[in-house]
Amino acid sequence: MIDPRAIIDPSAKLGQDVSVGPWTTIGPHVELGDGVQVASHVVLKGPTKIGAGVKIFQFSTVGEDTPAFAFAGEETFCDIGEHTVIREGVTIHRGMAAGGTGRTTVGKHCLLMAYVHIGHDCVVGDHVVMANNASIAGHVTVGDYANFGGYSGVPQFRQIGAHTHIAGMSLVLKDVPAFVTVSGNPASAVGLNIEGMKRRGYQKNSIQALRNAYRLVYRRELLLKDALAALAATRESEPEVDMFVSSIESSTVGIIRGRSASRE
Repeated sequence: MIDPRAIIDPSAKLGQDVSVGPWTTIGPHVELGDGVQVASHVVLKGPTKIGAGVKIFQFSTVGEDTPAFAFAGEETFCDIGEHTVIREGVTIHRGMAAGGTGRTTVGKHCLLMAYVHIGHDCVVGDHVVMANNASIAGHVTVGDYANFGGYSGVPQFRQIGAHTHIAGMSLVLKDVPAFVTVSGNPASAVGLNIEGMKRRGYQKNSIQALRNAYRLVYRRELLLKDALAALAATRESEPEVDMFVSSIESSTVGIIRGRSASRE
């Protein structure tokens, strides 16, 4: 299952039932879990760990050095979670020491479509979907089940909450609270990701509680601190509202604001 035309460094560790296509290069200190499938013309550089069942399609590069000016060649890391699919031409860079954690992490069961880019020191949760050419710069944190439309972009040090939806071709300049949908260039909040919540089995009462919370934050023209204070009781009984509020409280660059004509 290892094509003889592949170039594999002796220090690389390959699990059971791994397949590697022709003209693929696997460098030093790369670890492939059981059942990993690597197509032709892929470049894997380490230190990088790739979980079991991951599929990597042709012309992707995983674990390359970051081009950030502050990177000085120090040892840094990249981790890819189990059963994630990395389609054609995806680029994922390792972390760096200066201002970062030194590690880039992509979670389990993610789908990274063609030409997606994940920059250094990003932390991407589980079940994240990034459509073609979606890109996140260094130090971006992405929650579980976030969904990125094609050609969307996020600059460095932003937070994208869990269960969010970033519409195609959106430029996200602020943090996105959990469950919120954003759209535009620059992007604005246009409502909640109701469809995504329904697909994942959220009950009507939970969705309604989030609708009410969204209205308080985005529609009532309250100061943000006053809106969050008004949600203090609700977040104790509604885990989804607590997630929404917590994602706002953790913001360091400010949350994305809404449009006057938005719907939730």
